[in-house]
Amino acid sequence: MANSTVKNSSPKRSLRVAAGQLGPIGKDETRAEVIDRLLALLDEAADRKVELVAFPELALTTFFPRWYTEDIGGHDHYYEKEMPGPETKRLFDAAASYGIGFSLGYAELTPDGHRYNTQILVERDGTEVAKFRKVHIPGHEQDEPWRPFQHLERRYFEESPEGFSVWPAFDGLVGLATCNDRRWPETYREMGLQGVELIMIGYNTPVHYAPDPVQNALQGFHNHLCMQAGAYQNGTWVVGVAKGGIEEGVESLAQSAIYAPSGQIVAQAISNGDELIVADCDLDWCNKYKETLFDFARYRRPEVYQRIANQKGVVEP
Repeated sequence: MANSTVKNSSPKRSLRVAAGQLGPIGKDETRAEVIDRLLALLDEAADRKVELVAFPELALTTFFPRWYTEDIGGHDHYYEKEMPGPETKRLFDAAASYGIGFSLGYAELTPDGHRYNTQILVERDGTEVAKFRKVHIPGHEQDEPWRPFQHLERRYFEESPEGFSVWPAFDGLVGLATCNDRRWPETYREMGLQGVELIMIGYNTPVHYAPDPVQNALQGFHNHLCMQAGAYQNGTWVVGVAKGGIEEGVESLAQSAIYAPSGQIVAQAISNGDELIVADCDLDWCNKYKETLFDFARYRRPEVYQRIANQKGVVEP
């Protein structure tokens, strides 16, 4: 269902949520120019009475891990050293003036020199509720010039040691994840075991996958598959929001979507540029799955799942 607002019957805790998809961000595009684009989406969200907007992974810059630098600090100008900073404060102030919360992905450089692919959750009054750092870092660490473009996330970002949390916010229980995290079932189940009702996931996903180009044609299918399954198997709403289009010569997937606890897609972007999609999310709908098919307390068997937590690679019988 393209760019639609879906209303469920007799909502009890209905939260109007939007995915603020972005098109490409050029290498030399300034923070101020990007913030202007985010503010335009926020203005539209206010007109449509949205209460919470999800923005993509690395929403403030181009996807810089596609380039190798000899010095690991060669891309540090793309990182945020404080949040909000001088440029991003405009976004915080505007959102608070509208009474709209948001999630935002960005590159974080901590005071003690750690580099994380980070996402924050901000409440309707402008206060930061949560900070999540990406857990599953894909790609490679060293220069691989054979690739048409590189995917050096493992060079420029550290794996989060913090795992997956859920926070009371927006009258519900909200979790965060970033890009490659969405492909791993453990991501959703970790939050599902904390009662999550809404997960915000930002992503930058190149259409071309150099290690196995056969997967290129399946990028959109796989994108929906993992988030629909995560939503259904954990009885939660999921918002997946992209930075898509052709950015610095690299085509990235768009197809931002909002998924119901049933696994159904209730809103989806129709472009690969800046676009806002909206859905009314009845958080109580989650209970229809949490209290029936996926009643964890009744049906889970953690004693027979030991490999999941204790074994990393494959061990054949």
